[in-house]
Amino acid sequence: MFQLSVPWWEFVLRGFVVYVFLLVFLRLTGRRNIGQYDPFDLVLLLILSNAVQNSMNAGDNSLVGGLISALTLIGCHLLISQLAWSNPRLARLLDGTPRALIRDGRIDRAAMRSERLTLDDVHAALRAAGCLNAHEVQVATIETNGQITVVLRNRRSAQGLPPDDVS
Repeated sequence: MFQLSVPWWEFVLRGFVVYVFLLVFLRLTGRRNIGQYDPFDLVLLLILSNAVQNSMNAGDNSLVGGLISALTLIGCHLLISQLAWSNPRLARLLDGTPRALIRDGRIDRAAMRSERLTLDDVHAALRAAGCLNAHEVQVATIETNGQITVVLRNRRSAQGLPPDDVS
């Protein structure tokens, strides 16, 4: 239970390599995987975690080995978080930047394709924001966390009416 089958530093090295690999892999697969889990995404993440387990522990099932691996992952996360906080360029590289999916009622299909979003995904976000049609949208943006935020046009201007006189 407490006897390691490999040196402690190998757990740290393996944990670091797996952490960086998964960070890059998940970043390349798009923001949808982060913010919106559907059954397909969830199954992939569960299987992925099982697939990398042995690469992290080298077949060692000891308590100490598991704790070293867990501490390594937490340490990597804290280090990357601190570096991203202090370096905005690294933060953009890791998190990406928000991207407009709809602008002035026009859907940007190229942006949807690069973010791996379907028209159904975008329409679901529009309905959640209280609108039924893209022409009602001033801008819809996929945020760095995968959420889609929607800013509606002024209802009067969307209907072709002049704005209300506030004065």
